[in-house]
Amino acid sequence: MRGERLPLAAGPVAALPREGMALDPLTIVKLWENPCWFSFRINYLSNHFNVPVYGYIERRYGLLRPEFVVLFSTGLNEGVAATSIVASSGFPKNTISRAIQKLLRRKIVKRAADADDGRRFHLRLTKLGRQIFDEMMPLMCAREDTMLAALSPAEQKTLSNLLAKMVMHSPAWQIDIQEEG
Repeated sequence: MRGERLPLAAGPVAALPREGMALDPLTIVKLWENPCWFSFRINYLSNHFNVPVYGYIERRYGLLRPEFVVLFSTGLNEGVAATSIVASSGFPKNTISRAIQKLLRRKIVKRAADADDGRRFHLRLTKLGRQIFDEMMPLMCAREDTMLAALSPAEQKTLSNLLAKMVMHSPAWQIDIQEEG
């Protein structure tokens, strides 16, 4: 039963946040005394990356998160199709479509029709888009390095391998939560 599940951190690890950490009591409960410990911890860490990074991007460049997700995806994979961005980001198709339209208007990305399928377009960064991407990558990497600094290189490799294993297993998660209730 889900309600009887014990948090992984039961035992000595549970004392860690209470000793010398500046976390409020509710955060401690959510992260260490919660049967859904993994999802809350991964979300906590993700938010501590995403909120400051995307806030900075919005203030500096006037880009909302979905718009930067398109720019970032295109910067990593020039010639990417919108369908691939939807599949890799978790954002709905209409959200990515609106983001692409805004980036096209601002001349941050450009698109070209697929030679084999005229309904598909491939996205590329413009000079401005490449400049934004190149400015943001060191800042994003520095933020990630700061987050990973608590782990040794061996622990970082183990974490990477474990998360990769979970990602590879993620297609098995495709159960509609509504069906369970």
